[in-house]
Amino acid sequence: EYFSEYFSSQLDQNFIMSFAPPPTLSTAKGDNDNAKGEKQPQVEYFVKVPAKIPYNGPTSTDPFSFRYYNADEIILGRPMKEWLRFSVCYWHTFRGMGADPFGFPTMNREWDDGSPSIENAKRRCDVAFEFMSKLGVEYYTFHDRDVAPEGRTLHETNALLDEIVEHLEGLQKKTGIKLLWATQNLFSHPRYMNGGGTNPDMHTFAYAASQVKKVLDVNHKLGGQNLVFWGGREGYQSILNTDVKKELDHMAALFKMAVRYKEEKGMTAQLLIEPKPREPTKHQYDYDAQTTIGFLKHYELEKDFKLNIEPNHTTLAGHDFEHDILFASKYGMLGSIDSNTGDPLLGWDTDQFPMDSKKTTLVMGTVIEQAGLAPGGLNFDCKVRRESTDPNDLFYGHIGAMDTFARGLRQAAKIKEDGILSSMLEERYSTFNSELGKKIEDGSATLEDCEAYAMEHGEPEQKSGQQELYDMVFNRYV
Repeated sequence: EYFSEYFSSQLDQNFIMSFAPPPTLSTAKGDNDNAKGEKQPQVEYFVKVPAKIPYNGPTSTDPFSFRYYNADEIILGRPMKEWLRFSVCYWHTFRGMGADPFGFPTMNREWDDGSPSIENAKRRCDVAFEFMSKLGVEYYTFHDRDVAPEGRTLHETNALLDEIVEHLEGLQKKTGIKLLWATQNLFSHPRYMNGGGTNPDMHTFAYAASQVKKVLDVNHKLGGQNLVFWGGREGYQSILNTDVKKELDHMAALFKMAVRYKEEKGMTAQLLIEPKPREPTKHQYDYDAQTTIGFLKHYELEKDFKLNIEPNHTTLAGHDFEHDILFASKYGMLGSIDSNTGDPLLGWDTDQFPMDSKKTTLVMGTVIEQAGLAPGGLNFDCKVRRESTDPNDLFYGHIGAMDTFARGLRQAAKIKEDGILSSMLEERYSTFNSELGKKIEDGSATLEDCEAYAMEHGEPEQKSGQQELYDMVFNRYV
């Protein structure tokens, strides 16, 4: 422990944990018991926050209130909370301490003593469920290493996770909050520096596969409705030392193992892959929605997986915020959304809270068109800015983002009800309602058919795309 004092004061806690002594299993007897089994008083950590954030309407100026999100209000035949299915992510919200590539942590959370102890891990769980209960969110998500520390061996690590899962299960029963999805962290530990499912070392691949198995079990025990695969290090830095086809074959093999295990155990969680083009690898194999759909179809996995789309990843791939959500939905592959955004002036994954109602209107229009996201949801894979060090900032970020999506839902519903934009779009493609147009769309037309039509009708009429008119009409709603 030569560097413990320096690390404790300077570095992020996830990094500190890799140098700290391995934790030991707790002898605690209940949710609020100490190590001796003595009952401890329930501690409230967000004392300045109401017991539950209220809906006060569009004129409210109270930052601890919703202006647009009214959970039980009926929109297009169902409550807002069913359309939106909000979720809080564990990693940024309860493990992020403000570190970035250029600076040390800036946040001091009174509930977190910085240790890798099982008691500290349980205390973070208590804080998380208090936060979500006050926010009125019904779902949460986590990586295995977010909620529980690693031990000296895989067996010990699994035992530590099991103890935390029991604690989480008790908190879920107490609050009614449910697990949207769990996922396995196959990117932080040094063993995964060359990837998990695409690692060139078979031993490391097997270790990653065992971690996937454990998370499938944990997710099932906690009633997780989905399970996500995010391949942060499943890619390459240089093609000189990489057999890309072999790595993709191995990744597909891991996915097929997960599918078989899920079926053998009677698990029902929807399996999701989360695309990202780069970071931390130079090139990530599941680059964007279309690349990932192509991968799934090539390996005959398209019936077993859908996509969890993160808009910040989409913009890193050079697309618009809403692009991957739209494309995944159009091909029946949109399973869930990590609802965040990025800064276009920064070249990395900034994971900011979405505050642009134009963008959320476009997203919710797609969600409405596919009749909802269930069993997926809108997971806030977001972190407060490094300079936002007050714990209440966690509430402001989530409240603002929930309102932004609720506003987007209201506006998208109005657009659908009015039908103006959809009528304009239908008219733009109306020539395909002709005899030849229908044959083209059903695949029965031939090149000769098209040639004959062109010969008979001559030069096509030039028709305006009217993009400015579409923008004008859209702006009436937002």
